[in-house]
Amino acid sequence: MRRNGNGRETASWRGGKTWMRSRTHFKYGRKRGMVSVKIALITGTSSGFGLLTALELAKKGYRVIATMRNPEKRHRLLELAEKSAAGRIEVWRMDVTKEEEIDGARKKLEDAYGKLDVLINNAGYATGGFFSEIEVSEWEKQFQTNFFGPVRVTRAFLPLIRKNGGGKIINISSVSGFFGFPGLGPYTASKHALEGFSESLRLELAPENIWVSLVEPAAYATDIWEKGMKNFSPENRPKFQQRLIKMAMKAGKTGSDPTEVARLIGKICDEEKPGLRYPVGKGARSLYRWKALLPWRLVERAVLKKLGG
Repeated sequence: MRRNGNGRETASWRGGKTWMRSRTHFKYGRKRGMVSVKIALITGTSSGFGLLTALELAKKGYRVIATMRNPEKRHRLLELAEKSAAGRIEVWRMDVTKEEEIDGARKKLEDAYGKLDVLINNAGYATGGFFSEIEVSEWEKQFQTNFFGPVRVTRAFLPLIRKNGGGKIINISSVSGFFGFPGLGPYTASKHALEGFSESLRLELAPENIWVSLVEPAAYATDIWEKGMKNFSPENRPKFQQRLIKMAMKAGKTGSDPTEVARLIGKICDEEKPGLRYPVGKGARSLYRWKALLPWRLVERAVLKKLGG
């Protein structure tokens, strides 16, 4: 650990792990008993919601295990953590599609802390495009990360939440988890699957004081949409498809501040018994109510009219 001129903790990267130590006293390791500080593990923390959530929970006093597929991308997280004096962050390598890395992280967490209070399944990406142009292999890749990733990670770390006597599992979904936007078939399908899994798991685990929640963001200023649509040019396409692609690429540039989502996740972590669904962002709640209350033919008509179809 290093300290800057103001006496604040700063990050260091040692032996493949970043340590940001806290002044908070805690017992370390299973042999000395479970730690008294709350432990949160977050997947996909190199950017976007995951990065911001790691900072938010660290500032709230959690010991944050910030996992990412490529720890080489840790620098932005660590720089922001140092600027905001958000200590208590450790960066670990964990690809949610690799069982061996998940199992290794689980063993490391059990040896170091003996428990887990909060698991946040955030890692994911969006595959955009039109059905006839997307290979089945791309659908499979989308599900391996967005759906089977949370299933693998939850299955691995659930025993440590049970060992804690309860806790929270927060799955980062999307408005695409309850509304099937055109041009985002693989992403929408993977998020619908995640929502069904989360509903079922919540009912299974609630009697054990383990609360499963879904965060369903609308469009935010992250790079997920631009990355998802980058291979699909709007040129030489029907007007309907052109308009759809432009709208999807614009969403990530004009969306709201993603810090709003991180703060919401922080609030969910503080709740004793959080709810199941948390739509967040411009239009998210109204869209949810809209689809739930209106006949599908009216919803369809409105969407097609907006897209010029």
